[in-house]
Amino acid sequence: MLPGILPLFVLVASALAPALAQVGPGVVTGDTRVHDPTICKDNNGKYFLFSTAPGIEIRTSTDRTAWTLAGKVWPSGASWTDTYTGMSNGNLWAPECYYNGNEFLLWYSASSFGSQKSAIFLVKSSSGNPGTWSNLGLVTSTSSSNNYNAIDPNVFVENGKWWLTLGSFWSGIKLLPLDPSTGKPPSGAAIISLADRPQASGAIEASSIFKNGNYYYLFTSWDKCCAGTGSTYNIRVGRASSMNGQYVDKNGVALTAGGGTLVLGSHGNIIGPGGQDVYSDGDGPILVYHYYTSSGSFLGINRLDFSGGWPVVV
Repeated sequence: MLPGILPLFVLVASALAPALAQVGPGVVTGDTRVHDPTICKDNNGKYFLFSTAPGIEIRTSTDRTAWTLAGKVWPSGASWTDTYTGMSNGNLWAPECYYNGNEFLLWYSASSFGSQKSAIFLVKSSSGNPGTWSNLGLVTSTSSSNNYNAIDPNVFVENGKWWLTLGSFWSGIKLLPLDPSTGKPPSGAAIISLADRPQASGAIEASSIFKNGNYYYLFTSWDKCCAGTGSTYNIRVGRASSMNGQYVDKNGVALTAGGGTLVLGSHGNIIGPGGQDVYSDGDGPILVYHYYTSSGSFLGINRLDFSGGWPVVV
């Protein structure tokens, strides 16, 4: 997802990345020019996909294949975020959607490149359609006095407990509890560290937690985003027997020490896949992400196979 890249950092994909069989980004049609996608499905089986853009773009589909641009969450901008974005066009990053059976909740980021003056906000809608969203305000924020960055929200819900992961660069990925009645952290909530990259200028972000079987899997994006075909983004994973860690990769290296097993990297004309969401659908787990070609940033959707204990893109 859109990163807190420090402007002097020059990032490259790890030369030591393990070999991995790669597959194409699935079959999607229609309007698929997206960045940092997140997906939800309502009670009628209609899919909603939200992505980074001025106003946050909304796309819909009835089959998860053909996508139509429906409009924006904030068609007139979001002035309350201007102090964090440094602009007035409402360019908001890396939304995260959750449908609770009655309404859509959408967390999203406001920041600018290389800045820790960042915030995560929350909105809700009963239908998910443009023009129906209510602003629920600030969830959490950071400044230069913090050692992490409040962007790239992801929400994990289990047994009535809600959790927020967030973070980009600096000291990596963090975890906060959420109050299910508000979608915001309770006062004085403790921050837990889940993953960090002491190497590569700390290039880790876009966290997503997914449970399969007895394990919790923490997906992240590594390296350089948002540079078109010059991007080196790639998707990594670690797993843990507890949701709050300790996550390790396939080689047993802790994610807090820079570990991370490659799930999907650049291959062929598919460049810099990342900004991912992991969603449990009727046909099993799916990986939703963006990638680059010479024509721009596009939507990828693939199944994930966990049968070997580690997710494999199929």
